[in-house]
Amino acid sequence: MKKTNNKAVWFLILHIFIIISSFTTVFSKFAAGCDFLSFWWIVFYGLNLLFLFIYAIGWQQIIKHLPLNTAYTNKAVSIAWGIIWGLTFFGETITWNKIVGALVVIAGVIVVVKSDA
Repeated sequence: MKKTNNKAVWFLILHIFIIISSFTTVFSKFAAGCDFLSFWWIVFYGLNLLFLFIYAIGWQQIIKHLPLNTAYTNKAVSIAWGIIWGLTFFGETITWNKIVGALVVIAGVIVVVKSDA
């Protein structure tokens, strides 16, 4: 397999793994609504562990190709995904405070990424 050093490709891969990581909160919340050690609790907890494992493997590959401070700062984008998953799966409301907070986080990520360039 050809090794690529294209930063744009690695940023895309990073954000795919951030989305994968953000699903662990969804599985955790679903598991919290189930009886301890019930079938569905085990399914959701198992999915949580599986997604964490996939993310951990991907993270190790990402930090080989992107500066650690850039990759780590980008993890904060998972806050925006958490807001989206809350609305999608749990019917939570999106408030102006959540939107402003997510925008501040994303602006911070952009500042760090631009400073690395």
